[in-house]
Amino acid sequence: MSAGLSPQSLAERHRATLDTALDTIRTRGFWSPYPEHPKAYGDAEEGKAAFDALLGRRFPFAAEQPGTDGWTGGERSPYGVDLGVQYPHPDPDVLLPAMRAAMPGWREAGPETRALVCLEILARVNARTHEMAHAVMHTSGQAFTMAFQAGGPHAQDRGLEAVAYAYAEQVRVPGTAEWVKPQGKRDPLELRKSFTAVPRGIGLVIGCNTFPTWNGYPGLFASLATGNAVLVKPHPQAVLPLALTVSAARDVLAEAGFSPDLVCLAVERPGEGLAKTLAVRPEVRIVDYTGSTAFGDWLEANARQALVFTEKAGVNTVVVDSTDDYRGMLANLAFSLSLYSGQMCTTPQNLLIPRQGIGTEAGPRTYDEVVADLAAAVEKLLGDDARANALLGALVNPEVKARLEAAPGMGEVALASREVVHPDHPGAVVRTPALVRLDAAKPDSEALFTTECFGPVAFAVAVDSTDEALRLLRRTVRDHGAMTVGGYTTSPEVERQLEEVCFEECAQLSLNLTGGVYVNQTAAFSDLHGSGGNPAANAALCDAAFVAGRFRTVEVRRPA
Repeated sequence: MSAGLSPQSLAERHRATLDTALDTIRTRGFWSPYPEHPKAYGDAEEGKAAFDALLGRRFPFAAEQPGTDGWTGGERSPYGVDLGVQYPHPDPDVLLPAMRAAMPGWREAGPETRALVCLEILARVNARTHEMAHAVMHTSGQAFTMAFQAGGPHAQDRGLEAVAYAYAEQVRVPGTAEWVKPQGKRDPLELRKSFTAVPRGIGLVIGCNTFPTWNGYPGLFASLATGNAVLVKPHPQAVLPLALTVSAARDVLAEAGFSPDLVCLAVERPGEGLAKTLAVRPEVRIVDYTGSTAFGDWLEANARQALVFTEKAGVNTVVVDSTDDYRGMLANLAFSLSLYSGQMCTTPQNLLIPRQGIGTEAGPRTYDEVVADLAAAVEKLLGDDARANALLGALVNPEVKARLEAAPGMGEVALASREVVHPDHPGAVVRTPALVRLDAAKPDSEALFTTECFGPVAFAVAVDSTDEALRLLRRTVRDHGAMTVGGYTTSPEVERQLEEVCFEECAQLSLNLTGGVYVNQTAAFSDLHGSGGNPAANAALCDAAFVAGRFRTVEVRRPA
């Protein structure tokens, strides 16, 4: 290792942070070492200037990757700007063997050193949070504040969480043991045993367009911390945030005396389909993927040589039975439907509302009144264009816009979407959410609301009763999956039934949220993102199961 990143210096910088992370994943309380507020990160203009300096040129890796056979790019910001950044295109026949060759020294470093190196990588990324925020904003379409927080400190939290789980699982078995078995009058049998966490191989991280860092960091750091090399294959429209991350990782690894080829970037040419090629390579033994169900299913069926972690599509549902804070419920739901234009895998899509209405602290409200009041709450929230732009961001791609434009043909529109002009980015496509009324009793309705409609479209589904809503919730989660489930009720019995459905169908449940916590937000170290137990995802971020299979323990026995 270099003098600057010796084991001692890494421990002095990061051991206390690792220890706190290990404690927090046990207690599940609130903690983050990475502040949310932009003022904690120095000069914002310097971050913007650093981002601007990347545009229209080749991405500046300090150490070139092996196997580069050309350059490629083509990101266009949802805010209407061509980024013009060019990235190295890989020859897998050269790159993958080089990455494999880098792994023995990383394996020998042991769990603690690997964890501390990962924390140094996260610290380097954290120091560039202003720059990263612009990169996330202009690849995902998130509004700046969300890009800053979700793409910066919240993503870094998720990376650190994965490192903590990885470290805890690797040290669960001791490194050495003295084994003595008594033999009565004979001499005892004595062995010296060593136990080494060994990696599976190369981990492939297939990034998504909407949350490139937040969804990418758990797999990247879980694999790296368990001794694997990691090849990051970003979404072609969201390369820059992960290129910045890979660059920081390569710098830290080199400074710590390891091969930078432990972390590499694989950017595809237009229409190449590089992820399919890489996913079935024999060197690739772990795949982390966030994206469409179709490609997730393909990976699970075809990348048979690898351990495959997928987060796919789901149909998130809220059961509305009753509430003792009607205004708070409406405001909470309005914010949840609006945040990032509904382009989150956790955004609620279906609101199941009994047709006879719900109970509130001010008396009953009919289905029609609840839907109208929710529409009014969304309109109030987004009535000011400046606030609307800050919450909505931009539509990430034309497919989302097409789904939104198709919403009026799905049912009776309770809230029409409207166009919002962005003052700084006239090329941005900004739209408020649409709310569509559907009736579960009509034959054609279920096919609509049990299909994921990713983006700013929600369905207010009239059902015969809360019991029917619970039955429909169960069937939806079982058949189509859900990343989140919400419920509003003042009835202990209905609350118990909601819990029972989610226990049996393995879905994460939020009950009676009326304040500043929303169903589509999760906190690292405490909340689990997904469950791994329904069709929406086969893994949870983050639990022990997410990291334990990324390594195996090899024992060596010798006579004492």
